[in-house]
Amino acid sequence: MRSKTHETGTSEVEVSHIGRHGIWLCIKDCEYFPSYQDLPWFLEAKVKDIPDVHLLHGHHLHWPRLDIDLTVDCLKEPHRYPVVSKGSIPAG
Repeated sequence: MRSKTHETGTSEVEVSHIGRHGIWLCIKDCEYFPSYQDLPWFLEAKVKDIPDVHLLHGHHLHWPRLDIDLTVDCLKEPHRYPVVSKGSIPAG
């Protein structure tokens, strides 16, 4: 599987592996393994769309093809960020 690296200044992000239980992300020389349990949106994603990720402002991850936005903190401490999507928020 090919991975893409996108640079914004000195920041970079790379999807190094897409596995059965989650994805491996390398961000600024740190490695993270968000599981599909923590980030279920990636379960339904096409494999070819997952590596297209951009690191914005040094802390904001954006997958344009998947319309997914996360912060690096979500990867560091997933227990602090419960899984929420538009479909799970009551209309107000």
